[in-house]
Amino acid sequence: MNNTTKFEAIRPFYDSEVQDALQSIAAHPMMHAIMNFAFPHKTAAECDHMLHNIHSTHQFQAEIVSNALKRILEESCVEGMTHTGFERLEKDTSYLFISNHRDIILDTSLLNLTLFHHNLLLTASAIGDNLLKNPFLYTLSKINRNFLVRRGLPPRELLQSSTLMSEYIHHLLKNDNRTVWIAQREGRTKDGLDETQAGVLKMLAIAAPSKNVSEYFKTLRIVPISISYEYDPTDSLKIPELLAKLNNAPYVKGENEDFNTLYKGMMGQKKRIHIHAGTILNSELDPISAIPNANQQTKAIAQLIDNQIVGNYKIWATNYIALDILNGTNQHTAEYTLSEKDNFINRMAARIDMHDPQSVERFLAMYANPILHKKRVLEEKLQGAA
Repeated sequence: MNNTTKFEAIRPFYDSEVQDALQSIAAHPMMHAIMNFAFPHKTAAECDHMLHNIHSTHQFQAEIVSNALKRILEESCVEGMTHTGFERLEKDTSYLFISNHRDIILDTSLLNLTLFHHNLLLTASAIGDNLLKNPFLYTLSKINRNFLVRRGLPPRELLQSSTLMSEYIHHLLKNDNRTVWIAQREGRTKDGLDETQAGVLKMLAIAAPSKNVSEYFKTLRIVPISISYEYDPTDSLKIPELLAKLNNAPYVKGENEDFNTLYKGMMGQKKRIHIHAGTILNSELDPISAIPNANQQTKAIAQLIDNQIVGNYKIWATNYIALDILNGTNQHTAEYTLSEKDNFINRMAARIDMHDPQSVERFLAMYANPILHKKRVLEEKLQGAA
């Protein structure tokens, strides 16, 4: 099996397949809704004409997706989106973006909008196949250059899937010169504590030609990405799972929960968003080669990534407000106004049961934890340097 056919089950569409794929969903009500939203002043015939003239993934992202994202930002991000660090990246160069993960679709979509703005290579992005049971979403995701991560596998199949994923990411970066986005963990962060899972790094390391993982990771040009939303539009939707975890109870997703989360994530209010591209992991990986234990090496690399993701995470007024309410103090009042605090409390009261102490605590902790985590990561970094 050659390097192209072995990835058939997980790869996105090739450009030569995009037009046929688009025509297979062009008449779908959801496609009509997307086009009407992205281009409110165009007729149905004009929208159909646009879709008939899309012949590549890049063209689809540049002409359709970017307009839809701009409209989403206009509707749900009233004070705008900012980005920093991307000016350091080189054009026509592939990178492996390892990012914190807060929203199913927007994290990678807004990153690509930022890359498009800076004339940098757009990403091929990992997405869990559990989110794509709907045939329309499956086709749309492959048009949008998403590759599939299989979820919920038994151990033997999980190893095979991880091996294939690792080889495919290597293939994209080195053979296709394609930038890749993956989340630092499986699933979204729901408690505000962005931490890189060892399993993600172990998966990436499978394709390493030697046991020197840190040297291999240098060749991947890893750039940690921090994305922060002033208001998480899906905050209240995360509470049931957080409460189940708190009470050691199983959590079963409701019907259409993923789709509802996807929609609320896109259209729910965010106020402001900030995305920061960190620096490429390079020389700081050198000392890790001397660590004899592979698990300790992985832990050390995860710490390097977390140092940047957490260290560069934008802290908003909502985070300080939540921390003060959670602690019953006014320690951070210089960081927000009374109006901002009132708005936060009113928003919280409209979204969760304020008579349930556990729900209130989990909601506040979700916003307060980025501050506490940033402080802890900084302290550990200083201790390590001492």
